[in-house]
Amino acid sequence: MPLSPGGSPTRSDRAGGEPTHRKPTSVTSVLAMSEMNTRPLGDSGIQASVVGLGCNNFGRRVDLAGTRAVIDAAIDDGVTFLDTADIYGPSGLSEELMGQALQGRRDQVVLATKFGKDMGDGNTRPRGSRDYIHHAADASLRRLQTDVIDYYWMHEPDEATPIAETLGALQELIDAGKVRAIGASNFDGDQLRKADAAARANGLTRFTAVQNHYSLLERSDAERDGLPACRELQIGFVPFFPLASGLLTGKYRPGEQAPAGSRLAGRDTPATDEQFALIAALERYAEERGISLLDVAIGALLAEEPVVSVIAGATRPDQVHANAAGGRWTPDEDDRTALRELLDAQPV
Repeated sequence: MPLSPGGSPTRSDRAGGEPTHRKPTSVTSVLAMSEMNTRPLGDSGIQASVVGLGCNNFGRRVDLAGTRAVIDAAIDDGVTFLDTADIYGPSGLSEELMGQALQGRRDQVVLATKFGKDMGDGNTRPRGSRDYIHHAADASLRRLQTDVIDYYWMHEPDEATPIAETLGALQELIDAGKVRAIGASNFDGDQLRKADAAARANGLTRFTAVQNHYSLLERSDAERDGLPACRELQIGFVPFFPLASGLLTGKYRPGEQAPAGSRLAGRDTPATDEQFALIAALERYAEERGISLLDVAIGALLAEEPVVSVIAGATRPDQVHANAAGGRWTPDEDDRTALRELLDAQPV
């Protein structure tokens, strides 16, 4: 089922409650991927670069100078979909550093952040409630030094608050010009369907994408539940942790400790025997095609409809360049068939 192209943010009370859709133009040819392409975040009207920059390392592993260097590299490579959250850094520091680093070039990026996880600030209000959302959005806008959040994710479901109340508060932010479009993160298929139905029933802007865990080492939930729900609802899917904490870059080896400073440093073994066996098979697959393991890790996810953008973190400019290159490999039908056979033969 095709994603709808970009247009104005769609409220469900328009066109009798159903957004209109056109057949999208192809974004899968090798020629088209010679430069960083963009795809629509559902029917939000926002175009996201097919490789996004995960900004969870800013403030935690990367200081202000490093943040500037990584963002410089991202913009130079066309990686203009920047994804952070109010808890990153932690406690808003990622947003603060990004706000400083983006001064004078805010209009060059699509800026996404998230609300809804514990900030460790003593808040006792449900994090999907109207009051909390308004407070969280204003705090993020202040830290990011911007007057609008391009894409605002609900970071996780809030079972204490009716989803209609949450969507109503987000609608108020959109109507006030503080937020352009909204999405959900860590929602399963049923939760996405309930949110979509509530938006349509109440004439509210709906979630146009979901950001969930998906990689070639962690496929079951996304392929069994998340991707089918997105196809049904005609919304986008945005994978996070596509490189499986670096396992799909080839930097970790069986029987060896993780490199110092890496995400998995300090663990006795960074992966299971089954995961290492799959990684080895994927490396052979990549070598046969003259590409890198990382190219396969990113390009294969982008070939899964309706994936819009793959969010990959980076602590150095060279990592940004490698991630961007991964977004330029497009598997053909034979590549995809061979990869599916490989994955099916190597359960993890």
